[in-house]
Amino acid sequence: MDFDFSDDQKFMKEQARKFLKEQCDSRVARGVLNDPARGYDADLWRRIAGMGWLGIPIAEQHGGLGLGQIALCAIAEEMGRACAPVPFASTVYFFTQAVLLAGSSEQQAALLPAVAAGDLIGAWAVAEGAGVAAPGSALGCRVEGGRLSGVKVPVTDGAIADRLIVLAQEGGQAGLYLVDARGGGVRAETLASLDPTRNVARVTFDGAPAERLGDAGDGWALAQAVLDRAAVLLAFEQVGGTDACLEMAKDYALNRYAFGRVIGGNQAIKHKLADMYVKGELARSNAYFGAWALEEGGAELPLAAAAARIAGSEAYWFAAKENIQTHGGMGFTWEADCHLHYRRSEQLRLVAGAPRLWKERLISQLEQRNAA
Repeated sequence: MDFDFSDDQKFMKEQARKFLKEQCDSRVARGVLNDPARGYDADLWRRIAGMGWLGIPIAEQHGGLGLGQIALCAIAEEMGRACAPVPFASTVYFFTQAVLLAGSSEQQAALLPAVAAGDLIGAWAVAEGAGVAAPGSALGCRVEGGRLSGVKVPVTDGAIADRLIVLAQEGGQAGLYLVDARGGGVRAETLASLDPTRNVARVTFDGAPAERLGDAGDGWALAQAVLDRAAVLLAFEQVGGTDACLEMAKDYALNRYAFGRVIGGNQAIKHKLADMYVKGELARSNAYFGAWALEEGGAELPLAAAAARIAGSEAYWFAAKENIQTHGGMGFTWEADCHLHYRRSEQLRLVAGAPRLWKERLISQLEQRNAA
């Protein structure tokens, strides 16, 4: 097996990096950070749609590019490097993957072309406050007679979404349901968060029309399958963010003088950079394994997704923290860009479940494999 991108994918990745460097420097993220009510950068979102990235995993018959999951992983890495303030993850990693996985042919035909064109922002609504949602636990959101009631919080990009996929209970069984976020019976309230460049909302449903996605009773299994797919893609964003932090720290260390010498010559700084590099390469290796498993769609995906999720979360958080430390007293200031990646590293650690949850899943997968 070849754990690397193809030449075409590498070229697409290089073009994506060039595009985002020109269109999404830190001023774009700061624009949303300074005005959280915007929720995201709409101009950047339209440009990304114009590049066709939203349709990478979508078949051509539905207006996409049909390039597959590995190509999407390549773009995800560059999105993470740029710390882009757009609902790319919510729409493509969660919403689109759920529709591809469980949507009927009619649902796919109705939703996927709008996603590929950039006309539909999707969001994933599973959490119901603090704690871990797991099979067997009661769900507060319930569907009766095709109407959804309850509260989901936090919902990433919930206040800017056009469609929501909601995990809810109907007749004692959990299921995934499509809900029009702009329709009646849906109210979204933006919440304060550590990373305002990604909208976070409390979404309240009061008799909102809901359409089931997939078969009745398959909610938990489908939700975990979507999370496994999203975990790999998020891991690539985290790898890209880790690389960006390492580059920022290295460039600063080679240009900042203290006591007549560059601080990069100090052993303590060298150790920081080396540790960032090692964790980043470990995360990259696990992400590549995850990309292979995601493309193949085999039994290895749950294990690979958990490993990629854990390594990516640890690497990005560590690199963001050490980048601030390398910059010294100015590292935590508003004017420095270090905090942009620190905020995003924390957001990505939680958006698909905390690392503790994925460590438990990794152990479970290893135990199952060893028992086989």
